[in-house]
Amino acid sequence: MGKILVTGGTGFIGSHTCVELLENGYEIVIVDNLSNSKEAAVGRIEKISGKEVTFVKADICDYDALSEVFGKNDIDAVVHFAGLKAVGESVRKPLEYYTNNIHGTLVLLRVMRENGCKKIVFSSSATVYGMNNKAPYTEDMPTSATNPYGYTKVMIEQILRDVCVSDSEFSAVALRYFNPIGAHSSGLIGEDPNGIPNNLVPYIAQVASGRLEQLSVYGDDYDTPDGTGVRDYIHVMDLASGHVCAIDYAMKHNGFEPVNLGTGKGSSVLEVVAAYEKACGKPIPKRITERRAGDIAICYADASKAKEIFGWEAKSGIDEMCADSWNFTKMNPNGIN
Repeated sequence: MGKILVTGGTGFIGSHTCVELLENGYEIVIVDNLSNSKEAAVGRIEKISGKEVTFVKADICDYDALSEVFGKNDIDAVVHFAGLKAVGESVRKPLEYYTNNIHGTLVLLRVMRENGCKKIVFSSSATVYGMNNKAPYTEDMPTSATNPYGYTKVMIEQILRDVCVSDSEFSAVALRYFNPIGAHSSGLIGEDPNGIPNNLVPYIAQVASGRLEQLSVYGDDYDTPDGTGVRDYIHVMDLASGHVCAIDYAMKHNGFEPVNLGTGKGSSVLEVVAAYEKACGKPIPKRITERRAGDIAICYADASKAKEIFGWEAKSGIDEMCADSWNFTKMNPNGIN
């Protein structure tokens, strides 16, 4: 089937995608600097898949380390997850975000070019739709951003587009994720961020498990049915299967292709809290606080392109996503160790 380099493969989406790639017959090499994940995830990926994984602790900004990985392995394609991803932190640390995300991607692309590897699936984001487009978002809308994290995604997409123009054999699929939640049904891997979570569901999970006292809901005065922000939540295993489709597509097609991965419908913060309360069987203490800068009211995908070109669509609903998230939290009260 081929050997895939997965950068950031021990993280939340990366680890689930590694499982899915292995179960679809691919060999994988994981490169991760473990800045927001744990090496223990590698053993859990192996346990779920029953297959061995090559793991290299390295930073994507390290040209020599990446060159060595390519030198020792015949890499057919890259799935590129590695990147700093907290919006608020990016506003405080723009240089770190631009260096890590953009420079790291340039180093990776340079090493790929030197080794004749011309297929990449990039972990982009719905954040590239900025503030001025109206949901549902379609891939042909203009891209923009409201923070340094978002700009790194916009810029990397542009770099990939330019590389595809410069080399007609190059293939780059930019997967624009909406809001991935849930966990593998085994409960062995899930979302386990270091420190206080930036995303809603791991935050709820830590409140449900008693690690945090209460959930902060940022704003209840949006123009939405219940006043809280509406987002397109997608099960991480649906997202992982989308990456396998994207690799298959990239192997057969050249050029740049942006593709949304979402369910095509939105759920409000309070709807997600209610689904999680149902999953864990107890109330989630919460307080309403003021809106976060840069947050928009409604964000959901038009997911028709993924169905059309990949034959892919999301299968799981919000109840199943929250049930799987709670199962992982219950089995790993202190995270992945």
